[in-house]
Amino acid sequence: MSRNLFFAGLILAASGLLSPPLALVAGLVYGFSFVHPYHLDAKRLSKLLLQVSVVGLGFGMDLQQVIRVGRSGFFYTAASITFAMLLGWGLGKVLSVKKRISFLISAGTAICGGSAIAAIAPISNATEEEIAVSLGTVFVLNSVALIAFPFIGSMLHLTQTQFGLWSALAIHDTSSVVGAAAKFGAVALAVGTTVKLARALWIVPMSIGTSAFNKSKARIQWPWFILFFCVAAVANTYVHIFQPAYTEMKHLGVIGLTVTLFLIGTGLSKKTLREVGIRPLLQGVLLWLVVAVGSLALIRAGWISL
Repeated sequence: MSRNLFFAGLILAASGLLSPPLALVAGLVYGFSFVHPYHLDAKRLSKLLLQVSVVGLGFGMDLQQVIRVGRSGFFYTAASITFAMLLGWGLGKVLSVKKRISFLISAGTAICGGSAIAAIAPISNATEEEIAVSLGTVFVLNSVALIAFPFIGSMLHLTQTQFGLWSALAIHDTSSVVGAAAKFGAVALAVGTTVKLARALWIVPMSIGTSAFNKSKARIQWPWFILFFCVAAVANTYVHIFQPAYTEMKHLGVIGLTVTLFLIGTGLSKKTLREVGIRPLLQGVLLWLVVAVGSLALIRAGWISL
């Protein structure tokens, strides 16, 4: 039965009948109700599908807007990453969270969630347990953000630009930023995706710094999908002859994102919550709340704007 329901949800998500937030909710209901028969396969597929979907969404972006937003958001991303890493380190010390787990949770919150953790974990010599706990913490908060952010944005009457910027600065994973922003509107999606991808680029200096500090020989995992996202934006901006194809590619990107969110939801379970433990989860929650509330306050006050 669980297999049939899993494939039924997968088909519904891929058909376009479910919106991205509904696909996530459907996945969460499944994850908490059944033992996932394809847990590892779904995890690998969601990672690949996310990257492909982001590239697809690039075909709906205007390069000039990407450059303008990315340039404007550079300072904000740099400042927020520095602040989140320092605060995460402090909270980890106060809560007596293991050093590597604390570092991975801080990096995941500061940069881009699971992608940052996956890139930095081998370089920091983290164990499988430490990686699982860090990913689980970020994963839980991603799910909460995807549901809560559009609701909060609507309640506070944020503009689409404000919401896109807030999502990019305060939500962990690229998939959740795109999902929340797509729910809010096209402008929010453009702003959120661009600033988030600019933020994701910090994986590179963070990985190099971590490798140098730990004298690690582990291979750094470069976020190549960001390069292809930019190539797609270039094509959409300047090579207009293939415009009908770009529209289809963007549509496939949205469908791929919806399926990704369903798969992410199915991976969250009661077992995941138990494995995370209270201290790392508390560190992640407190760090995320400070970043989310602080960035929202600064955006509403006009201190952070594009």
